Amino acid sequence: MTLFAVNILLALVWAALWGAFSPLDLLGGFVFGFAALWFARATLGAGQARYFRTLPQVLILFVYFVKELVKSCLLVARDCIAARPALHPAIVKMPIGPKSDLEIFVLANLITLTPGTLTLDVADDKTHLLIHSIYAQDEDALVADLKSGMEYRVEKVFH
Repeated sequence: MTLFAVNILLALVWAALWGAFSPLDLLGGFVFGFAALWFARATLGAGQARYFRTLPQVLILFVYFVKELVKSCLLVARDCIAARPALHPAIVKMPIGPKSDLEIFVLANLITLTPGTLTLDVADDKTHLLIHSIYAQDEDALVADLKSGMEYRVEKVFH
């Protein structure tokens, strides 16, 4: 059984002990389960250490994505009601390093889910993504922002 499944099981046991299966009780159980597993990591073996690196990175990616989502929603909403929207649509090529299909899938979908950007295509050789953005005043800056933000955080989750 993976540590994630054990952590879920510990969260369910925690909620059962409290007699309430509310989201807050389950989250508290998950946090305490993670802490218990972290303290027991020496007995779990060296192969399980990845879980303790990956889960915090997933949370960091989630928080970063929510921040970008809110920021993008506000920009798009502003331009929807503005008399003169500041739109500069363009299709840009974003080079990506060697990645697994799952990494490319997650990256492309996170870009698409952010308002104002859309992943159009993945190159057949998986060397770049084609991205449409309505805010591409400076294409190089857009690519640099996506690489240093979204792509960097996705890489941290998978490596």
